[in-house]
Amino acid sequence: MAPLSVYPKVEAWPLVSLDGKLQRLGVPPAAIERPRPLRVVRGNRAFDGKFDLSNEGEEWIAIPEQADVVFWQPRTDDLATWNGRQFALGEFAIDFPVTYAMGYSLNIYANPLDWLRAGRDGIVVINWAFAFDYLRDAPRIAVDKTLLNKFKSSMKPRRMPVVSVLQGRDN
Repeated sequence: MAPLSVYPKVEAWPLVSLDGKLQRLGVPPAAIERPRPLRVVRGNRAFDGKFDLSNEGEEWIAIPEQADVVFWQPRTDDLATWNGRQFALGEFAIDFPVTYAMGYSLNIYANPLDWLRAGRDGIVVINWAFAFDYLRDAPRIAVDKTLLNKFKSSMKPRRMPVVSVLQGRDN
């Protein structure tokens, strides 16, 4: 049995058409092509949130990221990942100094379509359980109003240590 690929060969998958549905929905060509071009692939989202390739599956948009590939099903807005490593689409923007230059904020979008329409300017959170860990050092964040409650409830440590008081010696 061959070992599973940590990162699939996305270059083998067809490119998203520059004159297709995404452009009719307001996505600029630059967002389809850069930083890495969007691809089309068939498959299904597995129970663990990972993507299973399948010729019988629906068409998904593959969005190559640095540590993972994120798959978006535009009809249902479902997201899946190749290996479960990605916290958010556009994750590199979190630590990119230009994101916050001249008073700008890290934008958090509710879905991939809004993110693509904005030219991939910001992020789409995939796993809210890690929001505090990834976002706590961001100087400024602008959140889609539909996500505000989820953002607030997620911006807490997942766990805190148990604290006890040392018993010192009396002097």
